[in-house]
Amino acid sequence: MPRKVPSAGESRLALVRRARRINRILAETYPDAHCELDFGSPLELLVATILSAQCTDKRVNMVTPVLFAKYRTADDYAAADREELEEIIRSTGFYRAKANSIIGMAQALCERHGGEVPGRLADLVELPGVGRKTANVVLGNAFGVPGITVDTHFQRLVRRFGWTTETDPVKIEHEVGDLFPKAEWTMLSHRLIWHGRRICHARRPACGACPAASLCPSYGTGPTDPAEAAKLVKPGPFS
Repeated sequence: MPRKVPSAGESRLALVRRARRINRILAETYPDAHCELDFGSPLELLVATILSAQCTDKRVNMVTPVLFAKYRTADDYAAADREELEEIIRSTGFYRAKANSIIGMAQALCERHGGEVPGRLADLVELPGVGRKTANVVLGNAFGVPGITVDTHFQRLVRRFGWTTETDPVKIEHEVGDLFPKAEWTMLSHRLIWHGRRICHARRPACGACPAASLCPSYGTGPTDPAEAAKLVKPGPFS
């Protein structure tokens, strides 16, 4: 049985070492970890990420082939018939708000950036409907610029791992980022999200099936019996 690791009183050096060991274990566990949204360009990823709010990647990927075939440029989205756009994205939920964000984002791209998605965080977060999480997804996966994606899975896991006690996404981003080399940020995000979707669930984490259990101070939050935990594992893919 894995030892429950206390995080109280852990030195900074010990925390960094433990966090990086967990990252290495997750890298071995999920060698193919990647963004599970389908896209072929920065604009497509930006639109898909906006649609992914309160929606599964699987559902977004069912919608985007039709969407991307109809709207190929920022100009297309900026001039979109709102009702037509809403109908295409309806199944992703909150479709009216998402349509507003997409059209507003595209109009801003055309007005400020010549219709091209910018590759800087400061520019991206100024676009309608684009926050730091969305911006970091686009930067990390479309531009190769390291970024930390603080979604619900990421937030849950970093607190369970004892890497932070913060609840504010921006503070979490900075505090966790300080534990790892910048070059690791994007892949770290993918690994934690994959682990959260597959094993470290919100309600009943599969602790007995977790490869990082011996390093986790939250071990025991979910079933520790290997057979029982194995039943909770969701193999994916989620795309």
